[in-house]
Amino acid sequence: MNYTRHWGAACAAALAMWAALMPLPAVAADVTGRLAAMAAARELRVCVWPDYYGISHRNRKTLELEGIDVDLARELGKDLGLPVKFVDSSFATLINDVTTERCDIAMFAIGITPARAEKLRFTSPHLQSDVYGITTRSNRRIQSWSDIDQMGVVVAVAKGTYHEPLMRERLKAASLVVLDTPQAREQEVASGRADVFMADYPFSRRMLDNTDWARLVSPPSTYFLTPYAWAVKPGDDAWHRRVEAFVAAIKKDGRLLAAAKRHGLGPIAMP
Repeated sequence: MNYTRHWGAACAAALAMWAALMPLPAVAADVTGRLAAMAAARELRVCVWPDYYGISHRNRKTLELEGIDVDLARELGKDLGLPVKFVDSSFATLINDVTTERCDIAMFAIGITPARAEKLRFTSPHLQSDVYGITTRSNRRIQSWSDIDQMGVVVAVAKGTYHEPLMRERLKAASLVVLDTPQAREQEVASGRADVFMADYPFSRRMLDNTDWARLVSPPSTYFLTPYAWAVKPGDDAWHRRVEAFVAAIKKDGRLLAAAKRHGLGPIAMP
């Protein structure tokens, strides 16, 4: 059942209407909670996964962070009148990093899932992606999407991503292997120990742009659309409203679409 898509769509519609009516208060106007803490610290701490191509990727040559959510984090900092401090995170440590306040907000295109929504408070989504397969050019077993869920096929996913529970539910014949890191997932396929790994639109672009062995396997129709958003610690309504207002503003004034196109993500930007 595509519970994530239905839940995310309904939530997004309600939050977008609500956020559009909210003003953009200055940080200094709030006297309690996360906004006040950020004003006192004179910085906005943003959790990112520094290996998410097109989203929050650390360039190996310049060591600078790049991507749509890096750009938009800096836009949020400008709107708040605060410098941005990026904090390295990951999908495996996301919930702990946000709830223990290692950062004020996590901004790395986080798939909205019921399990995460139990621990985190999401903004309205700004991106959404289907699921794609990445295999090797030399793999003869996987020629099309229908070849994936077959006896003898090994499918790799990264631990902590939404692909893990999704493929546990969807796969009926193929074997599933869960790897600790996305890099390990890639290595399993590149080495031939796995036939295909599951990825989203941004990560599939990374593989095609930066390797000579990867081949994309696309579903013939929608397989499982997942909305991506940012996450904050539950319990601070003022902070959540402030970020919601920012999301509504960048959708309306074109900053979201411009950033998405700049990083090759125009097709998955939410209107």
